[in-house]
Amino acid sequence: MRAMVLEQAGQPLQMRELPVPRPEPHQVLVRVRACGVCRTDLHVFDGELPNPKLPLILGHEIVGEVVQCGAAVQHLSIGQRVGIPWLGYTCGECRYCRAGRENLCDRAQFTGYTLDGGYAEYTVADARYVFPLPSHYDEVEVAPLLCAGLIGYRSYRLAREAMQGNRLGIYGFGAAAHILVQIAVREGVRVFAFTRPGDYDTQDFARRLGAWWASGSDQMPPEPLDAAIIFAPVGDLIPAALRAVAKGGIVVCGGIHMSDIPSFPYRLLWEERIVRSVANLTRWDGEEFFRKASQFHIQTHTQAFPLEQANDALEALRTGKIQGAAVLLP
Repeated sequence: MRAMVLEQAGQPLQMRELPVPRPEPHQVLVRVRACGVCRTDLHVFDGELPNPKLPLILGHEIVGEVVQCGAAVQHLSIGQRVGIPWLGYTCGECRYCRAGRENLCDRAQFTGYTLDGGYAEYTVADARYVFPLPSHYDEVEVAPLLCAGLIGYRSYRLAREAMQGNRLGIYGFGAAAHILVQIAVREGVRVFAFTRPGDYDTQDFARRLGAWWASGSDQMPPEPLDAAIIFAPVGDLIPAALRAVAKGGIVVCGGIHMSDIPSFPYRLLWEERIVRSVANLTRWDGEEFFRKASQFHIQTHTQAFPLEQANDALEALRTGKIQGAAVLLP
C-alpha cells in the first residue's frame, strides 16, 4: 500500500510502499477513502507533541470501509463505512477508565501519533474505537467530523454545561469552529467569532455560518460572554478571553497543544471565572455527537488534496490558506 510517512519531526513526509497491515483479533482493517488534516497533525509533524511513534503515518480523521474483521470483532461487518478518531485505545482498567473518564486513560494510544493513522491506503484500528457514520454525508465532508467535530463538540458541551446565558465566544475560526457554530446556532446560542486580526474573509465566513458577531481577537465583544472556547493554539488568548467573559463564566481550551500562557492579574480570574482544558474524547462523546450529526446536515467546508500532496495540505493549514478543513484522498 502507499503511505505518506513521517520519518523525522520537521522533515517532509515521504511516500512509501508498505505492506498492508494485518488486523489483530480485536481490530479491523479499513480501506481509507478520505482522511482529514488536523492542526494536531501539524503539532506532531513539528515535534511539539513529544515521543511520537517513528516512523509514523499521520492522520486521525479517517473515513473508510471495513475490509477485514479480527476474530473477536462482533459489532462491525465487512463493507461497513466507519470513522476512526484520535483516541485509538484505552486499557479499560485504570482508575480513569473505571470512572467513565477514558479520555484520561493512563495507557491511552492515539491514532496518527502513537498508532499509525490514515495518510495511507489502509489502516488498522481497535474495533472499540471505530464509529459507524451517518449515511447522508459523503466521505470528504464527513472526515472533519472525526476530530474537529468530536473535540469541538466536547469543548462545546463542557462550555454549554457551565453557561448561565446564551453568549458563546469562539477564538480561532477553523475546522472545529465552523462545525460547532452550526450546532450552537441550532440550539439557540449566540456565537461571537474571533479570528486573526484583519482576517475579514474568515469573519465573513463565520457570519455566513450563523455567527451573531465576528471580529479580530484583539477586539472585545460588544457584550460580556457567558463562555468562550479557544481553538487557536495561542496562550495569549486566555487572558483576552477572561476579559471577555462575565462573572461566573468559563474559558475552555480545546486544543491539545498551546503556546505558553502569559502571566495575568488575578482580577481576570476572580468572580468565579474558570479556565479548563479538554483532553481527547470518550466514546460517549462520539456517540452523542453523531446522533446530533444525524438529525441535520452539518455543512463542512473542505478542500481535497491527493494523498501525495499531504505536505502541501499541511502547509496550507499552517499558513491559514484553508477555510474549513483539508482532506486527503488516497
